[in-house]
Amino acid sequence: KNLRTTRCQLQKRKRHMNLMLFGAPGAGKGTQAKFLIEKYNIPQISTGDILRAAIADKTQMGMEAKKFMDEGKLVPDSTIIGIIKDRLAQEDCKKGFILDGFPRTLPQAEALNELMSNMNISLDKVISLNVPDSDIVERITGRRTSKVTGKIYHIKFNPPVDEKEEDLYQREDDTEETVTKRLAAYHEQTAPLIDYYKNMGVMVELD
Repeated sequence: KNLRTTRCQLQKRKRHMNLMLFGAPGAGKGTQAKFLIEKYNIPQISTGDILRAAIADKTQMGMEAKKFMDEGKLVPDSTIIGIIKDRLAQEDCKKGFILDGFPRTLPQAEALNELMSNMNISLDKVISLNVPDSDIVERITGRRTSKVTGKIYHIKFNPPVDEKEEDLYQREDDTEETVTKRLAAYHEQTAPLIDYYKNMGVMVELD
């Protein structure tokens, strides 16, 4: 399906929308999330953002997460699920939400499904943005940042006009080797999730 078709389908549905976004780094999730936020007036729930907020607000789950982080350990799934539970219970999620960045593994998807079932919440659509790896590599490796102005350019799609070439640099995260590794990890992690949500009948894949 293409993006315009899916947008039309979503617009015809109820105004209450519980959505999940999947997409490799550089696939354009941010752009699509912005459209959906404006269209349905619903919050985007990024696990990184709500984790930082929970720690800043010193919630029980936030303090539990901080303890693991201070020890240099990964925050366990049970704690992340607890933070998501707290976030979904907030008033602004009553009309819907966009989950972004979670789940990343099958056990996380199963735990999230159990949580939402217990909260009487169901997913309307899981939207997967399918962009060829070659396009993503081109998008990300072409980024350049100005040491002087901090502006971000792209050597092909948005080349700098009034910057000196020596003032532009490529971030370490944007090298082809790093991007290729991140894409391989993403595909390995998410392949089982795509099948999981397909079996639930909520998956929409966009090219």
